[in-house]
Parts: sequence; C-alpha cells; structure tokens
Amino acid sequence: MGLAPAAHGGNRTGRIFTGDESGNFLFRALFAAGFSNRPESIRAGDGLRLSGALVTAACRCAPPGNHPTPREFDNCRGYLVREIALLPETAVIVALGGLAFAACLRALAENGRTLPRPRPRFAHGARYRIGKQILIGCYHPSQQNTFTGKLTQKMLRQVLRRARKEALSVTS
Repeated sequence: MGLAPAAHGGNRTGRIFTGDESGNFLFRALFAAGFSNRPESIRAGDGLRLSGALVTAACRCAPPGNHPTPREFDNCRGYLVREIALLPETAVIVALGGLAFAACLRALAENGRTLPRPRPRFAHGARYRIGKQILIGCYHPSQQNTFTGKLTQKMLRQVLRRARKEALSVTS
C-alpha cells in the first residue's frame, strides 16, 4: 500500500505506481519476488498481471505538493477501510512509507482489529501481527529514497519476499 497516485504517474496512466520512477522501482521488485508476470507497468491494460498481490493507496488522488493533507486522508479513508475489509483475514500488508503505515493502522482499527500496545511504529522491515493479519513497514520507493540509497532493490525485494513467505505460511 502506497501513499497516493503521482500526478505524472498513476494519475496519468490509470494505474497506481505506473509511469514514474517509483513505480518502475516497485514493479521490478514485485516481479523479482514473484508477484508480477513482468518487471514493468506501462499503463492500465498493458498485460501486467499481479498474482497474490494488490497495489493500492491510502489516498485516491494526486495531492497538491505530493503530500496529502489530514483532510484528504479522512476523505479517502472509507475506500481503504472497504478494501482492507475485502482482504483475506490472513493477508500480509506491506505499507510503503510512514504515512501509508499510519493510514493502514487506522483502517485496520476501523475494521475492528485490535492494535497491539504499544502502538506499532513505522520502521523499514518492522513486522506486526494485527489480528490474523500481518503489517510490514517498508520505505517508500520514492526517488528521494532510492537515489540516496535509503531504499535499494535488495531491501525492497527482501521485504516483498518476506511478505510472500509469511502469506504462504498462514495459508498452508
């Protein structure tokens, strides 16, 4: 789960994390971890298929200044709450970035999940069991993070492979 579609990426192409460098970085890792049939996403309808994964966002529209306001989070929370309600109760959720992580916690709580005490804190690779679901934090694949090396392909692939392993272990 990401933050929001980028104005020149997902907003333009019709698929979140598509058409910008963040998406290119993410889809290469999704492919390497076995969640995608190809390492790139060009636009909606391009033949890309995800398997065992859903890519979504806390906010539904590209926010001004690329940073959603609390009101925008509030306006979009209902969509995220409904999406999480549709997930299997044993789903593994990877939150890309601290803001997406916080939005996910709120949506899980609104779906009746009891949050652990102390409240989960975002950190790259942090794992929390919330009910039967697992929430894993991951740095966002923004250029700010990938160009500086804060998030590398290896780091993202490790998180995604861990999510896949966790999901397979709860379904077997």
